[in-house]
Amino acid sequence: MSIRPVTIYGEPVLHTRAKEVTEFNEELRGLIKDMYDTMDAANGVGLAAPQIGVGLRIFTYQFENDDGVGPRGVLVNPRLTLSKVSQSTPDPDDDVEGCLSAPALNFPLKRAEFARVEGFDGDGNPVLFDATDWFARIMQHEYDHLDGYLYVDKLNDKWARRWKKAKKSLGWGVPNLTWLPGTDEDPFGHDEP
Repeated sequence: MSIRPVTIYGEPVLHTRAKEVTEFNEELRGLIKDMYDTMDAANGVGLAAPQIGVGLRIFTYQFENDDGVGPRGVLVNPRLTLSKVSQSTPDPDDDVEGCLSAPALNFPLKRAEFARVEGFDGDGNPVLFDATDWFARIMQHEYDHLDGYLYVDKLNDKWARRWKKAKKSLGWGVPNLTWLPGTDEDPFGHDEP
């Protein structure tokens, strides 16, 4: 088991489009195992490789869903086809997201309610499924990481102003900031009694 440090907003790998995986080998499978270990230690529902400093198009997820898809998986070189995103104002209760790379902050963001997900598993086998509701949100959130975006980059004006104030007060937006799940205090409060 190898838990890796999670990068925080401002680390260049988080803001750069990740590269396609070209080899499905033991090194890749070891990286995927580390991603699962890190995601689990962080109590996350997803983790993209850039979040642990690796600029490859891979993400893991852990989420019970009603879409007939196993609750735990990995996607390598994924592609998403989305339904239309509502232009209504995001609900501050129902549309709230958080991110391991913007720890302890939560802001509302509208997402598509459906995603067709294509890609490969860690052995190079094709994967294809449809995701709805929160599961679709997770797929979009992790996929955005692979294109160099965090959910906070997509907030509407009201929430973007709050995000910018929080980012400034926390000193984020610079390289070399990380936190280590299982060692550092859990920024989401999962380790509180």
